[in-house]
Amino acid sequence: MPRAMFEYTKEVLKKVSFDTNLFCRELKKATERLLPYELIELKDFILNLMQKNPSLKRCLIYLN
Repeated sequence: MPRAMFEYTKEVLKKVSFDTNLFCRELKKATERLLPYELIELKDFILNLMQKNPSLKRCLIYLN
């Protein structure tokens, strides 16, 4: 089940990456739901996503 939540979170973040505020809000929710090792994987995913949309960088504060 946790893996399904991780995959769902990635899909949601991809879909809302056009809006930085919405992305930050969804990322904050994800940090409350995911396991610690999934957050590490999520950070790698977001770093790759940031190559297409650099404005998402400000949302990384939720992963620290």
